[in-house]
Amino acid sequence: MPLPRPLRPFAHRDYSILVSAMIASVFAHGMWAVAMVYQVRELGGGPAQLSIVATASSLGLVTLVLLGGITADRLSCRRIIIAVEALSLVVMTTAAVLAVTGAIQLWHLSVVGFLGGAGAAFFYPAYSALLPRMLPAADLLAANGVEGTMRPVLQTAAGPAAAGMIVAALSPGHAIVGIAACHLVALVGLRFISRNPAYDTHGEHTLAEHQHDGGAEQPATAVSAAPSTGALPVVAPSTGALPVVASARTESGPEPGSGPAEEPAAEPDAEPARRPSMLGDMREGFAYTLATPWLKWTLIFAVISVVSFIGPIEVLLPFIVSDRLDGDAQTFGFVLAAFGIGSAVGSIITASLRLPRRYLSVMVLVWGFGTAPLAVVGFVTEVWHLFAAVFVVGVTGAVGNVIWGTLLQRRVPARMLGRISSLDFFVSLALMPVSMAVAGPLGEIVPLWVLFFVAAFVSPVVGVIAWLAGRMREDELAHPLRSV
Repeated sequence: MPLPRPLRPFAHRDYSILVSAMIASVFAHGMWAVAMVYQVRELGGGPAQLSIVATASSLGLVTLVLLGGITADRLSCRRIIIAVEALSLVVMTTAAVLAVTGAIQLWHLSVVGFLGGAGAAFFYPAYSALLPRMLPAADLLAANGVEGTMRPVLQTAAGPAAAGMIVAALSPGHAIVGIAACHLVALVGLRFISRNPAYDTHGEHTLAEHQHDGGAEQPATAVSAAPSTGALPVVAPSTGALPVVASARTESGPEPGSGPAEEPAAEPDAEPARRPSMLGDMREGFAYTLATPWLKWTLIFAVISVVSFIGPIEVLLPFIVSDRLDGDAQTFGFVLAAFGIGSAVGSIITASLRLPRRYLSVMVLVWGFGTAPLAVVGFVTEVWHLFAAVFVVGVTGAVGNVIWGTLLQRRVPARMLGRISSLDFFVSLALMPVSMAVAGPLGEIVPLWVLFFVAAFVSPVVGVIAWLAGRMREDELAHPLRSV
């Protein structure tokens, strides 16, 4: 009996190992969010000290994520992920020993935060680049849906809850011990991933599997960009490639401004030939993005959309809860939970369906119009109104994110998938602090309902502009992506 569509990726051994390690790692990150706060407080720190530790983590991520993408395109993604987990294990074990023995200091936590952010900067591009090497193309949508479901549940619910119980029963140091144990589990599991994955970036079958399927899905001819050249964030996105038996391939440049005609072939998961310079690799990634309309305009849309609504949600939503609804911290926590549940539901729904034929149109327009419920936030009179609004935003955001991650893995040339994934990550994160910094002062002089109303309709307008300017309707028809 065939597996349900969302579970099909688990039929592949390497993917099952990778996603199990990802679960342990994301759970650890969720635990750290709570353990860090209470360790700072145990040391006598306040909001300022906590901000320093949190900022160190953000700096590690934002400053190194582009380098992480370049590295993913140069080295073995499997080795990068293993190295990141090994570093995380060493760092967290050291922090746990210091915390349990009472020797830990605030600067230690800042270093741990920075190294944790740096590890994520290398982990996620490598993860994105490795995933298509383990799965056929038809299973990538489901795999991205699995991640989109598990990440908010583990990172914003299960992980923090577990850490909270350990802190309450023992101490923050013991919670950090639990974090180190999670990274140990992830590291041990990753060692069992095959060195030579069975699928390339198209998700082509091995010859034996293709014959078994009766040739249901013909392998594509590879076309990549000429040499020398997850959008909206959920948590990280998302948001990467190889054949045991490969079909015949050609390599040529795309038509000007069209991006890659089809998914390009990948090389085995071994270190590729060295390029002239890492700076040259970065320029190549930027040049490819600028020359690929659907990619360029989706990222432009993401930048503007993130700036318009992240600040109001992160900074101003708590005041809506307290001032309009007389809610407390628990109420706000439930609101955030509604958003997370919506994200999980949207991911499950998308993973259960085939990739839409109009995949670019569905992605950008669902993303864009999905923020419309924010228009009612400034007028809500009941808590459930707010729950419903953020739930819908969570659902639509997840739908777009799952499709986006799949498109990167199927349409971006395998040799630069790490760079493009890291650029997506960078664009999604870099201007978040700007949005949050501006939202507070604006909230002092502009009615909150106005700011949420603007946030609700900037994304739809920019989404339509991006859809038209990127000629996405024509592009998706010219480059169909089959899914079974």
